[in-house]
Amino acid sequence: MGLREDIALLKGLSIFDGLSDDYLRLLAFGAERRRLEAGHVLFREGASADCAFVVLSGRLKLTRDLPAGKDRDIGEAGPGSILTEIAMISEASRHFTATAETESEVMRISRVLFHRMLQEYPEVAVATERRLRENFTRLTGALAAATTRQDH
Repeated sequence: MGLREDIALLKGLSIFDGLSDDYLRLLAFGAERRRLEAGHVLFREGASADCAFVVLSGRLKLTRDLPAGKDRDIGEAGPGSILTEIAMISEASRHFTATAETESEVMRISRVLFHRMLQEYPEVAVATERRLRENFTRLTGALAAATTRQDH
């Protein structure tokens, strides 16, 4: 996958909505790419997170740890998925384990890289803040609707 394809993939992610191709090119160029063999654990639940991962190819299985020592499948992540994007902005921990189901490739976007983009390009900070506010509003609306359904 080349730089042009990376930019197109990033453009499809809501957190980067509204950013120009030039900013996405800088982000893709500064990010680290990793190839994963099937069965490789990208990260474990509870681990400290200092970056987000964008799935470029392949498929990752997402699981949560259960008290009895078993894992519970909570989903999959394929090309165009972003994992733990909040870690690009603030300290966070992983809320699930991500394991490559197939040979995969991911793009690692570190908090340091993303903060540098925010500092050097104020318009990126404005667009990111707007997107986070919209996502938070949507999340709280969904939570309120779920709470209302449970009350009835």
